[in-house]
Amino acid sequence: MKFLFWLLGLFALAVALALASHNPGYMLLVYPPYRIEMSLTLFLLLLLALLVFSHLAVQLVSAALRLPAYVRQFRSERAQARGRSAMMEALSAFFEGRYAAAEKAAAQAMELGEASGINPIIAARAAHELREFDKRDAYLAAAEGKTVGEATMRLMATTKFNLDQHQPQQALNSLNALREAGVKNHVGALHLELKAQQQARNWDAVLDVVSQLERRAAMDATAAEQMRQQAWLEKIRAQAQDAQALQAVWKNIPVEFRRHGKIAAVAARAFIILGDCQSARQILTDSLDEQWDSDLAMLYGDCLAGDMVGQIEQAERWLRQNPDDAGLLLALGKLCLHQGLWGKAQNYLDASISVNPTRAAYTALGQLAEKLQKPDAAFGYFQKAMGFAGQEK
Repeated sequence: MKFLFWLLGLFALAVALALASHNPGYMLLVYPPYRIEMSLTLFLLLLLALLVFSHLAVQLVSAALRLPAYVRQFRSERAQARGRSAMMEALSAFFEGRYAAAEKAAAQAMELGEASGINPIIAARAAHELREFDKRDAYLAAAEGKTVGEATMRLMATTKFNLDQHQPQQALNSLNALREAGVKNHVGALHLELKAQQQARNWDAVLDVVSQLERRAAMDATAAEQMRQQAWLEKIRAQAQDAQALQAVWKNIPVEFRRHGKIAAVAARAFIILGDCQSARQILTDSLDEQWDSDLAMLYGDCLAGDMVGQIEQAERWLRQNPDDAGLLLALGKLCLHQGLWGKAQNYLDASISVNPTRAAYTALGQLAEKLQKPDAAFGYFQKAMGFAGQEK
């Protein structure tokens, strides 16, 4: 379109010149004592040339005045381009595991004026991986005062650094600052909080965070179950010296977790140590009736108080269903030994050893031999037990 206007202008100029060439008029300029006379056509051509020259002069002066700003803009854009290139190099190096190169490139990007808050964060994370904590903290300080999104990156990085250095309370403080900054329901932050609560051994909080992650489909069901199992195990262990508190914890455990072999074993062992064999037997019985576990059956033989006859009868009922279970045979041998049933104890312990020789079985046989006034046999059994020093009693 612009070309068309120029073409029309040229045609108009040509027509004007053609008409002017036939014009007999002239132009007289008088400035005493000077007198200039020229044709009208020449005057018009000179006037046109003056206008064109003036326009070009104005453009030239304007360009000269704009030149410093243009140079500054050019240099700024070139520095920004180099800064962005350095930032991309830093990101690439970081995710490739080249932390020294990542830190160097991120620092260069900041020196070139690249204002993105990702540069100090990448530099800080790279320095952290290089165990240069002073430099890491300096880079984090450089990330202060950024936008909400960049502040989020800084706080998330700070939380990770604290967790890596096993400083869970500082990590939780950073997560609280993140919430106060307006960032809520952040899946990444929840995963970090889960680790922080685990390190701080806040098991109730661990259960709460696991539930939040599961509701948001951010944790696999199997992983969530394992995490809950660990939390309940730790809560049981934490109250293993207080019978009343242990009972309260056990009542709060969901039924499906009470039947887990590990949880039932830890709880039963804790009750046995506290002298509450009735609770221990109930836990073991409920769990074994739900799902058979040889280790739990062996632990049943450590409940040596209360209705021992009924306990032996219960174990013998299980034995009819699991005749070759070494753990159950060992438990029966211990129970019979405690009740003074020497013959049955010998039979059950020998049967347990025939299925799976263990230190506990040989130790029980040694104790039985001592009861029967057979010191040589007891010594032999105890020697064999010493050969299983790595096994649990």
